[in-house]
Amino acid sequence: MRRYGLIGYPLTHSFSQKYFTEKFGREGITDCAYSNFPIASIGELSAVLADPELCGLNVTIPYKEQVLSFLDERSPVVAAIGACNCIRIDGGRRVGHNTDVVGFERSLLPKLASHHRQALVLGTGGASKAVEYVLGKLGLAYRLVTRRPREGTSDLGYEQVDAAVLRSHTLVVNTTPLGMYPRVDECPLLPYEAVGSQHYFFDLIYNPARTLFLLKAEERGAVVENGHEMLLLQAEESWRIWNSI
Repeated sequence: MRRYGLIGYPLTHSFSQKYFTEKFGREGITDCAYSNFPIASIGELSAVLADPELCGLNVTIPYKEQVLSFLDERSPVVAAIGACNCIRIDGGRRVGHNTDVVGFERSLLPKLASHHRQALVLGTGGASKAVEYVLGKLGLAYRLVTRRPREGTSDLGYEQVDAAVLRSHTLVVNTTPLGMYPRVDECPLLPYEAVGSQHYFFDLIYNPARTLFLLKAEERGAVVENGHEMLLLQAEESWRIWNSI
């Protein structure tokens, strides 16, 4: 039996187990299984990795950066951004990949317009690093927005994002868990009254399908996208990585 799984904490919001279990059934794949591993600390990963049938893992909040020390090799993207959300295990060797980059870029592009030249990226965790990588690849200027701006950077605190800043940054990407089920009444603190039809709001959250962040933007005419398609793309990219030769 080839075993795969997802590590993170908590995993009550997890999409992956249901997706892969249904995929295996739909495609007649009978020698594979997918499990959730809700580990409360990264130290618990060693016990998960001890399974000799384990062939691959997905990695979610809060371990996309902490998992790096468990890898034997990093893909060029992982080496560049310092975040991993997919591990291929072959002969006991663990190679880290990042499917956030693939999923975000392919999901972002269909609604991206020529006037979306400056972006705000909300959050500085592992997912934000993939978003930064894609925006840089596409030649888009961006600034990170965080509760704790880092010295010597162009980071903005949320209190610094006023109407003028938001009007000039027409692409806004939320990489934080604010608004994720069950805390659906939360959203990043932004001057939403400055949002207009030129804006594109992208939320990496997929549950609920319309976070308060997206609802506030959409009601003012912005183009919006949630993280569902990104997740589908990531899942298939993980499967491709695990089964590539």
